Amino acid sequence: MTGCVFCAVATGQAERSLVYEDDVAAVVLDLHPVNTGHSLVLPMEHATYLADLVEAAAAHLFVTALRTAGALRRSGLRCEGINLFVADGEAAGQEVFHVHVHVLPRFEGDPFRVVREGGRVQPQARSELDGIAERLRTAWSSAE
Repeated sequence: MTGCVFCAVATGQAERSLVYEDDVAAVVLDLHPVNTGHSLVLPMEHATYLADLVEAAAAHLFVTALRTAGALRRSGLRCEGINLFVADGEAAGQEVFHVHVHVLPRFEGDPFRVVREGGRVQPQARSELDGIAERLRTAWSSAE
């Protein structure tokens, strides 16, 4: 896609700090890291949202994120835990509209938080959950 900064980063047409790349994905360090080693897994092919990826590319993206998490743990960088984060759509906080997986090294006392204002909500009634599950099963079937 013309003008997509992450297309340029993934393919090496823009400045990047490359960790790994193959035909399908590239792993680069985030320019604005949450913690040292914060990496982005980018598909080489442009896809705006997760559902725009072909399944093989999506699977490869997440396997690459898994391997990046392992590399972070073995790197000697401070890493007591890992978060994988994907913002899919503006309402979810997506700022760059090229799918990417954040691989965030975490440690006790670091500043990163995902917080729901007002704390946890009350559990939904099982009948409500079952109705929602039915809607999703129907939508799942229509996508196959």
